[in-house]
Amino acid sequence: MEDYILREIDRIGEMLQHIARRLGLLNDNPPDYSLKAVKEEFDKENLPFDLDAVLQQENPVWYLVEVLKLSDYGLETMIDIIFHSDLDENKKQALLSDALAYLDGKGYFSFRLHSFLV
Repeated sequence: MEDYILREIDRIGEMLQHIARRLGLLNDNPPDYSLKAVKEEFDKENLPFDLDAVLQQENPVWYLVEVLKLSDYGLETMIDIIFHSDLDENKKQALLSDALAYLDGKGYFSFRLHSFLV
């Protein structure tokens, strides 16, 4: 059972990377796209969670890592995708701060996410 769960976590991480690539996040020029486009890409890939439900959580980062069991890399990619969307700037900054606090607390330093700090 544990191997199955680990494979599923890896699969979600791979799907997030694939989605990030299709949205243009893995290029040198960060794209500007709508949250609707992100949701459509998630739906195309049958990502097993609802982005609206995640964003409506009181603490979305905790929800992603504790409930949905997203890996550190998956969380980093997810925040990167959301950060480049048209989500409200205050919500993006709050998500970024929470994700950095979580990852830094685990000793996982994300150059990518730290580069987004204003």
